[in-house]
Amino acid sequence: MNITFIGGGNMASAIIGGLIRKRWPRRSMQVVEIAPNARAQLVRAHKVKVRAALDAGAAGSDCIVLAVKPQQLREAARALGPRLTRQLVITIAAGVRIEDLSRWLGGYPRIVRVMPNTPALAVAGISGLYAGRAVNSTGRAAAQRILGAVGATLWVEREDDLDAVTAVSGSGPAYVYYFIEALERAARELGLAADAARRLALETFSGALTLAAQSGEPPATLRERVTSKGGTTERALALMEAERVQDAIVRAVKAAAARSRELGDELGKD
Repeated sequence: MNITFIGGGNMASAIIGGLIRKRWPRRSMQVVEIAPNARAQLVRAHKVKVRAALDAGAAGSDCIVLAVKPQQLREAARALGPRLTRQLVITIAAGVRIEDLSRWLGGYPRIVRVMPNTPALAVAGISGLYAGRAVNSTGRAAAQRILGAVGATLWVEREDDLDAVTAVSGSGPAYVYYFIEALERAARELGLAADAARRLALETFSGALTLAAQSGEPPATLRERVTSKGGTTERALALMEAERVQDAIVRAVKAAAARSRELGDELGKD
C-alpha cells in the first residue's frame, strides 16, 4: 500500500519512522510539505520522497494521511477532494469531525479519524480511531497498521467518544508531566538536589506505571498495598483526599472533553 502524508510535522515524521522500523518500504511513502526546511529535514531523517505541492502523483496513493494543523485542514481538503477516487483518507488533525471534513472533500466518505498523542514520538503512544460508515474492514486494518507503528490503538464506536479520548490520552501526557513537576518540586523543597529530584520523580512514575501495566490489577488495589495504616503514604493520601485532588482531576478531564466538543463546533464552520 502506498501512503502520502500531507503535512510533514512531528507526528507525521514519527509515523513514517515507525513504519520504516517495521520494514515498510520507503519507496511506498511520500510527503507533501510546503516548508523548505521541513522538507529537507524529512529527507535527512527518513530518506523518503518529499514534494512541495500536492499533485496527481501524491494524491494517487492508496492512503492519504492528513497531518496538517486543524486550522489548515479545510484548505488542504479542498485541494485534495477533486483528486479522490478510492483512497482511504486518515485525518490526525485534532477536533475536526468527519462530517465537516467530508464536506470539504466534496462529499468524499472513506475517512478514518484518529486522535494520537505525543508519546507516539517515542513509539509509546496510544491512538483513538473512529471509522466512517464507508470504511470497510480492509480500510480499518490499514489505519490500525499505520497508527500501530507508533504505539497502541483503540477503536471507538461513536465519533463523540473521541472527545473523551482527546481529554484522557490526547491531553493526558500534560497531566502526567504536571504531576512529575509537583514531585520534583516537593523533593527539592525537602532538600534534595535538582538532579536527584528529577531522577526520583521520573523513575518512580515509570516504575509505578510498569507495575500497573504488568500486574493487571486495578490501580486502587496497588495503591492500597503501598498504603500502610498509620504510615507516610496514608498521611499523604489523606491530605490529597481532604483537598479533593482526585475530584479536581476528574473535573479537569471533563473540562478538556467539553473544550474538545467546542473546538469541533468552531473548526467545522465554513
